[in-house]
Amino acid sequence: MEELELSEQCRQGNNRARRELYERYAGRLLAICLRYVSDRDTAQDLLHDGFLKIFGSFDKFTWRGEGSLRAWMERVMVNTALQYLRKNDVINQASPLEEVPEVYDEPDDDDIEMIPQSVLMQFVRELPPGYRTVFNLYTFENKSHKEIAQLLGINEKSSASQLFRAKSTLIRKVKDWLKNNG
Repeated sequence: MEELELSEQCRQGNNRARRELYERYAGRLLAICLRYVSDRDTAQDLLHDGFLKIFGSFDKFTWRGEGSLRAWMERVMVNTALQYLRKNDVINQASPLEEVPEVYDEPDDDDIEMIPQSVLMQFVRELPPGYRTVFNLYTFENKSHKEIAQLLGINEKSSASQLFRAKSTLIRKVKDWLKNNG
């Protein structure tokens, strides 16, 4: 079933279409949830909540061409994860600020490509929640610090600082991995 037809069938409440939608996109959407929360059970709860929101709000979806359904569902899933993080005040939970250098020396892209994608995503999942959330919004959702600040209820400087700390932490993990596995 094409994306447009699938979205129309879901809008009409067709359970077969809803099941197909779930089976087609659940893996990708779970990966998004796992980027924001490191616990798999919580991520699966968010996936479930996100699908309930998706099924309940198809009237708000506007078809804009192939790929628009997936993009819309990804936005719903990110918003579901952010709502969970805000509700549980995860962003503002104090995580001990590590000693972070003023500047960092980024590894070569070639070196980073040696690291399996699953290892890199594990490094992202291991970041403290605030760092991880800002990193995800900035890197994967292409949000500006101003947009991130509005989404999370923090100031822009805090967003920039958390991104810098996230990158510094990730670079340290990448360098350690390369030293041990390179």
